[in-house]
Order: sequence, then structure tokens, then C-alpha cells
Amino acid sequence: MLFIAFTAFSCGGGGGNEEVVDDFNVSGITVPSSITVTKGDPITFSILASKGPKSGDVVVLQSNSSTLETVCQISALTSTSMSFNLPDDFVSGYYTVYIRRNDVSKQIGKTTITLTTATNITPSAGSTVYGLVSCDGTGVPNVVVSDGIEVTVTDAEGVYNLKSAKKWGYVFISVPSGYEVAADGVLPKLYATLTQNSTTAERADFLLTKVNNDKFTLFVMGDMHLANRTNDRNQFFQFTDDLNDYMTAHSGTKMYGITLGDMTWDLYWYSNAYYFPQYLSDINSKIKNLQIFHTMGNHDNDMNAAGDFNTATKYVRDIAPDYYSFNLGKIHFMVLDDILCTNNGTGNRDYDCTVTQEELDWITKDLAFIPKGSTILVTAHAPLFYPIGTTTFGYRLTNTGSVLDKFAGYTVHYITGHTHVLYNVDKLTNSSPLFEHNHGAVCASWWWSGKLTPGIHVGVDGAPGGYGIWTIDGTTVKWQFKGTGKDINYQFRSYDLNNVAFPASDFSNASQTTDVANAYAPYVAAYPANSSNQVLINIWDWDPEWTVTVTEDGSPLTVSHVTAYDPLHIAALSVKRFKSSTTDIPSFITEKSTHFFKVTAANATDDLVITVKDEFGNTYTENMARPKAFSTDSYQNN
Repeated sequence: MLFIAFTAFSCGGGGGNEEVVDDFNVSGITVPSSITVTKGDPITFSILASKGPKSGDVVVLQSNSSTLETVCQISALTSTSMSFNLPDDFVSGYYTVYIRRNDVSKQIGKTTITLTTATNITPSAGSTVYGLVSCDGTGVPNVVVSDGIEVTVTDAEGVYNLKSAKKWGYVFISVPSGYEVAADGVLPKLYATLTQNSTTAERADFLLTKVNNDKFTLFVMGDMHLANRTNDRNQFFQFTDDLNDYMTAHSGTKMYGITLGDMTWDLYWYSNAYYFPQYLSDINSKIKNLQIFHTMGNHDNDMNAAGDFNTATKYVRDIAPDYYSFNLGKIHFMVLDDILCTNNGTGNRDYDCTVTQEELDWITKDLAFIPKGSTILVTAHAPLFYPIGTTTFGYRLTNTGSVLDKFAGYTVHYITGHTHVLYNVDKLTNSSPLFEHNHGAVCASWWWSGKLTPGIHVGVDGAPGGYGIWTIDGTTVKWQFKGTGKDINYQFRSYDLNNVAFPASDFSNASQTTDVANAYAPYVAAYPANSSNQVLINIWDWDPEWTVTVTEDGSPLTVSHVTAYDPLHIAALSVKRFKSSTTDIPSFITEKSTHFFKVTAANATDDLVITVKDEFGNTYTENMARPKAFSTDSYQNN
């Protein structure tokens, strides 16, 4: 059976690669804005004019979320209608529809297609969203289903019913352990778009595939900030190449990915015509056979829309719900939206770092199905904590305490981004273990260091641009940060401060204002020319469980934990931006960070052995030959 609803649906932002040819002699084909079709049944379009397709033409469905296309043979054709069938592995979603003749295609419309199973089910009284969650033709019980406000579970036959007001316009499943949903490119299709009004019952089914995912690798991808500027796309492809190389070297391992928000950059959505469709086209062209779950960032909100709901519309349409949950193996994942857009619209980009009460209530309902003591990985864009000193932290969200209270009784790893720096929080809250991993960015310094100094891709804290590699076996969780293009054992960088100095002349610009001069003065003060025999070590993924030892001629040196500016980032980015700045303090410049260590050697020529060990027993060593030169050229491969 075919159900076609002629309801309004926002189009915009198509990501297809099909060529639109105005003189293609096909017109008058009616493509409804939404289609619900039972698996195995044909879809039929009306032809209102005489210029319908010809025998041999095909229907092409181009997903808005990927570069993949579905080609469907026309099974029946008259002067007033045409029919075609979807393949068995079709994924429900939003599609651009084309007619293709030979190698030429013409767009005829856009639609949301929802594929249901042949099982006949009836919604319960008051239900506005219902459906079947099944695997290999059998309903799967106890699957959590939500619309972002209400939460329910499937019954013994795999059927669910929700009394939904359809505020968010979608329904999603918390993919159960041991299963996967189909993917549209890199996007796991764990949600369905709702197209009917708030009082009409509509059906959304979900198909699962059994997998063994108790043991898997998770790639954690912080801020990408793709905007088609600063050579960012070419630099991004260096990251995807690195990720592909790692996946190839570890083939046979179950793998997933998750982002931490800011895949795009709202400021350039319109001026550079680059946002989610273009991001998806880029990542899908490079990354294959990897489901990547997504987290929403502040720059993934539409700055030309007004209000927190409207700013998320394009993200929800093209990427994912702005908050949701799923399960991989024995780990429960919760993806949160902790960005509240308060005054967006007509170019404003105001937001608060907070979790709304509606979302907090949803967290409570979702966790009602997760036993206390479970291990939970929570991703969000903005961090819950921020560093005050080398080992002390304050609350970053306006309601961090309220969020923490929701997870009392669980072992929780919060994985966040936003800051483009690395720091780790390890403590107990509400007598429960809590870890926050504020992650480094894929884009490092918004792609600027690699633009200004090719080959030096570092963040404002000196950490390399890169991604996290988490290995999960049951409830045992381990992690490492991998720099793009770097060996996994590259975990720190050392500087012989006898050879590091940033005199004011390095930044000279006769037109600079006092404010600009004062802004770079801290770098001058931090690294004056001297021969103090000090060595600075930047251990970017440091946490209190790590150890660092430094020996000189076999004798241990005293290691001090300090905050510092990373010299390589100053040289690769800050110096160059200040040199070109006059009245405005440049952006993306070096920030003081907390993961630095310092030792004082006995003399300038003694070699040092630096040994760093993480909490998992991995040991990283540098035999530091001194004097050690300092320049951007000398650190190209370090």
C-alpha cells in the first residue's frame, strides 16, 4: 500500500551531484512532499502533462545526506502515471528525485520517503506516532523510542506507540546493543522525519541488523569548522586520509565514529555556500563503511534563524536529532545539545552554554531504562568544566551541577569540544566516577596554522590537530589522542628554551596600535632570550594518572607542572598574524594552557631522556639531544 501526504516540507540545501538540464523534455510529474510506502509495494507518481518519461528512463533518488544515489527502474508507465519500486536495502529519508535518460538527468522534485514493513499494526488510542522495530522480519522488544520529549519502549512484538506533540518533527530509536541501523553515507539513520500534523497518527518503522559490537574502536572527532576557506578542505582530506590509513591497518575491528560539534561554520554558510550538504558530500567522498554519530555545535546553528528551535532546523533535517541516545555493546551513549541560541537571526550568533529543562527531563526518562552502575559516554559540544589552574576546574555550563545530578550512580565519560584545546577532568561527583575529556580539534587553530605555515597543524595549546581513538571492550574504556599524520606514539613535544625567544621585533608593524602591541607582549615576556637551561614539555593529553620523568646523565631532574604558551604555535601562527595586524587584535592566537611541564638542566649541552607514561601503561620516550634547535622548519616532522 502507498500512502502519499501532500503536506508542506522545507526543501533547500540540496546536496546532490546530479546535473540539472533545462532542455530535458520531461515535465508535469507530481512528486508529493512526503511518501509512506510498504516494503515491496510500488511508488506511483501522477503525470499531469504529456511530457512524461520514456521507456528506458530510470528514477534516481539522491539523498540529501550523502553522495550515494538509488537508481530505480520504472516498472509501469502510462500517459498519466509512472511507478517504480525501491530496493530492499533502501533507507528512509529526504531525497531529491531525478529522471535520468542515458547520462543526462533532470530534477523533478524533493520528498521524504518513509519505508514501512508489510506487518499490519494499528496505533493505540491517542497515539500520534507508532511503528515496528524489527530485525530479519521479527519484532524486537524493549527498544527505547523517543521524540525528544516522550520516551517509550517497544512491546513483545516490537511495536511502539507515542503520544507525541511532534514538536521536533522526528522520532528516533535508542539503537539497542548488538544491533545497527542502516547508514546513509556516514550517517546512521536512527531517526525518521515526521510529516503529518500533531493530531494525525503516522507510522515510522525501523529496521535493525544484528552485529557483534561488544568490542569496538570509536573515533572521536572534535571541531572541524569546514567553511571552504583557508585551504580547509584540502587539510581536512589529510585528516580523512589518516583516518582511512588507520582503519586499513586495523581492518577486522568493529569501528564507529562520533563528532563533537562544529562540523561547519555558521558565519560562512551563506557567504561561502558551504554547510551540511557540502560537508556531507566531502566526508562521504572520503570515508566509507564507517557510521559516524554526530553532535551539534554552536556553529551548526543557523545564524539567520530566530530562536533555539529554528536555528536547529537545517541540522535536524540534514544530520541528526539535536539530542538522542544509542547503545554500542555494553556502553550507553547520550548525545546532548548544550548550546541554547538566545538571540540569533539576521546574522546574530548569540548563545548560552546550557542544557534546557526539556532536555534534562528527557535525560531522566532515557536513563530510566539504564541500570545504575552502567558505563555511559556522553558527548556534548561545550565542556562542563574549564581549567582554573593546572589541576583545578570550574563549571563551564550555566547548569553543570544539574547535568551532573542526572548521572548520579553511573560511571560517566563526558567527551566535549568547543575550546580547541585538550584537558582532562578526573574526579568523583555524587560518589560516582566522572571523567571529562575536552578534546582537541580536527581543525586545530581553525585550519590557520597549516594555512600560514604548511606542515605545522597545531591548536592554540600546541596540541596537533587530530582525533581520539577509543578502544572499548565490554565496559573497559581506553583512549589515546592521535595527531593527523603522526604516529600514535607522538604524545608530547619538547623545547630547549635556550633557543626559544620572541623579541618584540618579531611582531613589528609600524602601524600597530598600543592595544595590538600589548596583546603580543605576554609572548615576549614568556620567552625572552636567555640561557637558563630550562626545557619545556607539552604533553597535550595529560591527566593526573600520567607520569613524566626526565633524566640528565642518568640523574633525575625535578619536574614542575606549569601553565605556558606553546612556542611552536606562537611561531607558526601568532607571529604571522600579528605582523599583518594593525588596529585589531588577531584571532586564533596562542593561549596559555595547563598541560606543560618544565625542568632545569645542569648545562646547555647535556642530553636528556624524557619518559611519559599514560594510565594504560603506554610509554612514550624522547632522547632529547641538546642544544635542540627551534624553528618551524625544525619541527616540521615533530
